Amino acid sequence: MALLLNAGIVVKLVLILLGFFSVVSWAIILFKFVQVQRANSESDRFMDLFWKSKRFDAIASQVDRFVNSPLSVLFNEAYAELKKVVEGNGKSAEGGMLSTDLGGVENVSRALRRATNSEITRLERYLTFLATTGSTSPFIGLFGTVWGIMTAFEGIGKTGSASLAVVAPGIAEALIATAIGLVAAIPAVMAYNHFQHKIRVLSNEMDSFSTEFLNIVQRNIAGK
Repeated sequence: MALLLNAGIVVKLVLILLGFFSVVSWAIILFKFVQVQRANSESDRFMDLFWKSKRFDAIASQVDRFVNSPLSVLFNEAYAELKKVVEGNGKSAEGGMLSTDLGGVENVSRALRRATNSEITRLERYLTFLATTGSTSPFIGLFGTVWGIMTAFEGIGKTGSASLAVVAPGIAEALIATAIGLVAAIPAVMAYNHFQHKIRVLSNEMDSFSTEFLNIVQRNIAGK
C-alpha cells in the first residue's frame, strides 16, 4: 500500500484504469457464468420436454418455464411462424401437429436462423470487454511500469546516487503496474475462452434443434 500511495500521478491513473477493467471484468464473468449455466440447464430440461411431448401446442403451453434456454426461443419463433403459415393457408392442426407446404418450411427455416443469430449475439454480449481487457491490460500496465522507471531514473539523476536504497523503491513502484495489468488480464482471457467454448456448444445444439424441428415439419408434410 505504501508503494501504491507513493506512486506518481501517471502510475496511479494507470492503476485506477486497470482496477476499473478488473472490477468490470469480474462482474461480467459472474454474470456470464450464471447466464450460461442457466442456458445449459434449461436447454437440457426443454429438450426432455420436446422429445417426450407429441404436440407442438403442448410444448408451447409450457415453454415459459424455460425462459433462459436459447432452444425455447428457437421453438417459440419457429412455432409462431408455423402458425402464421397454417393460418394463411387456411389449414388446421391435426393431432397437435401443424402441417404446411414447402414454402412454409422455408419461412420456418428463416425464422430459426434469425432466432439462432439473435441468441448467439445475446450470449456473446459483453465478451468483447473481456477480450479487450485480456489483450490491452498487460500493455497498459507495461506503460505504467515504463513511466515509473523513467521517473525513478530521473530521480537518480537528480540525487546523483545509484545505490540500491535509492533505485529499488522506484523500480518496485513501477513494476506494480505490470503486476496489476496481469492480474486484470489473466482471468479475463481464461473466462473469455471458457465462455466462447460454452457458447459454441450451445450454438451447435441450436443448429441440431433447428434441423430436428424442420425434419419433424417435413415428415408431417409427407404424412399429409
